[in-house]
Amino acid sequence: MHFMNLGHTYENTARMVTALNNKVPSAEELLVEYRKAINTLRPLPAHYSDDKNNNHAAIRFEDSDWADYCLKHGIFAHIFDGATPSDQATRNRWRANVTAALSHIQEVSPGLYRMVRLLVTDIVVLNSGADGGGSASRMLGVVVMSPGPEWEVPQYAECLTHEAMHLNLFVADMVYGTFTLPSVELEADEHRALSAVKIGQLRPLDKAFHAAAVTVPLMYLQHQRGTTTLIDLYTESLRDACADLATHRSVFTEYGAMLLDELCGFAANIDFTHVAETITDPAYAGYRPAVAA
Repeated sequence: MHFMNLGHTYENTARMVTALNNKVPSAEELLVEYRKAINTLRPLPAHYSDDKNNNHAAIRFEDSDWADYCLKHGIFAHIFDGATPSDQATRNRWRANVTAALSHIQEVSPGLYRMVRLLVTDIVVLNSGADGGGSASRMLGVVVMSPGPEWEVPQYAECLTHEAMHLNLFVADMVYGTFTLPSVELEADEHRALSAVKIGQLRPLDKAFHAAAVTVPLMYLQHQRGTTTLIDLYTESLRDACADLATHRSVFTEYGAMLLDELCGFAANIDFTHVAETITDPAYAGYRPAVAA
């Protein structure tokens, strides 16, 4: 699957950087150059350093600039509106869990870790009572997280990986385009499809596709640690969602249809050995560039 492949993520990100900064970055430069590039698109900058080892994601809280921005613009209102103040002990616990979660991802899948490390620049952690996370195309690099009271390190890891995959799909969409219609038109009733996560609900096509795609790394992480909760929850709903998404195939671009077909193939077989292989398989790294007629 291209959207799960580290090389494809690097290639797409490099293409985006080149388009925005008119510079072709090397693999070693990409982490910093990605941050420079998204700073031309974001309302608030991503920190970066010339020292590639000093570019870890910044961890912020409910009183941060990003929280203020989201509140003012109604972004993730279901998370931010109910946020309560956090004390230093709580923040220390959140920081420790996020750090441990990144280490957990690295242990389970070094390839997925490198994707998260590249794409996630800012993590906003808060207590809102709405357990879960969020990311948005207008805020590339930013992950919002409201940990549930029962969350342990694996749940933090799953949230970070889930949101990083959303960011990955946003970048891919910027580079190649996933749909033939703009997002606002995909909200029409005729372009809605079943969600794999909000089971039984019809969502705009782009959101339904994202929701289906991001179940793959979640299920894979749980498989790797011998847990089946999300695998049991999503297997049938993912198949139902893919069947419905496939009926809208004409609204996908050629690139988007390729991702859809690969996702449907996974849903049919739930083959985690294949997932593991595709994360680093160079066969999934490239995608032919568009050539002018």
